Amino acid sequence: MAAAPVSDSLRRLGASLLALGRIRIELFALELQEEKERLAALLFWAVLTALLAGFGLVFVALCLTVAFWDDHRVAALASFAALFLAGFGVGLLRLRRLVSQEGAPFGASLEELRADEAGLRSRDTP
Repeated sequence: MAAAPVSDSLRRLGASLLALGRIRIELFALELQEEKERLAALLFWAVLTALLAGFGLVFVALCLTVAFWDDHRVAALASFAALFLAGFGVGLLRLRRLVSQEGAPFGASLEELRADEAGLRSRDTP
């Protein structure tokens, strides 16, 4: 008669472990989707902003170059080239900083798995 309670306990333990695994996988999938959406939005806005800024700067440079065409055309073109390259350098540094500051992907899933592991280890030791 003692076999029934043991098998019930094992069945409940298996169901609990399965539910725990399912919850962790769902959390991981949710974080994966959020990370994909964040990266897509970041890419879209970075490209759009860069294009608009680039077009704007090119047209300003063209207008000013035409205005100085008779007297200082080479100086105007060299100044705008230097300005664009400096802006490129600043943008590159900013993007590098943004990429390095982002937290680890799936941090919540990893933290939950660590907590689960710690909880299971504490139960193993009397």
